Amino acid sequence: MKKCIYCKTDIPEESVIDFCSRCGIGVWGEKMFNAIVNNMEEARDRGDLVYTNLSGQSDEAPKS
Repeated sequence: MKKCIYCKTDIPEESVIDFCSRCGIGVWGEKMFNAIVNNMEEARDRGDLVYTNLSGQSDEAPKS
């Protein structure tokens, strides 16, 4: 499990974002949060998403 960069709650390892829905909506609002998630999921599906390790837990990118 990854941790939200804002509140440290657990988020799924396969998540395209490094923050939970509650924090994402709180920061950007629901409409912008959904747009960010949708665009990042589409980028992942195309193979355009570059993974970074913000949590410091692992040096490996998530397995496809």
